[in-house]
Amino acid sequence: MDTCKAVSYRIVELCVERNIKLNTLARLSAVPPSTLKNIMYGVSKNPGIVTIKMLCDGLDISLTEFFDCSLFRELEQEIR
Repeated sequence: MDTCKAVSYRIVELCVERNIKLNTLARLSAVPPSTLKNIMYGVSKNPGIVTIKMLCDGLDISLTEFFDCSLFRELEQEIR
């Protein structure tokens, strides 16, 4: 799995845990719904850390909590 997919899966996982929809997360995070959907559908190949931080703020978690999961621990190196 690549990093972009891991970010997308993690967002879904956190939304499911909190029982919120993507549009709700976009509103809570002040991230345009189109930006969030571009991340979710792989259109955005490099979601910025500032955007991820805004999503974390909307989810009421830290960046550390966002990235501290098996999805990111098990990523393979993308540059060889």
